[in-house]
Amino acid sequence: MPFIRDIRTAISHRLAEGRAHRQLSQELAAFRTAAERTELDLVLGRHTAEETREIEAILNRQDAERRYHAAARHL
Repeated sequence: MPFIRDIRTAISHRLAEGRAHRQLSQELAAFRTAAERTELDLVLGRHTAEETREIEAILNRQDAERRYHAAARHL
């Protein structure tokens, strides 16, 4: 049944994409200090916005989460 095989393939690809995204997020989370982020920004600056879109989105989300948690600690 080609239809079922197509569904299985789509699900498998979706799961693989999710795993890759989580792994990339974990790796990017290691860049915490200003110096590390500056170095990463220099590397990203060598590429187009389209090439770095996913990375920039992850970094922006991580920055927002850090600011939120830092503000919550001061309440």
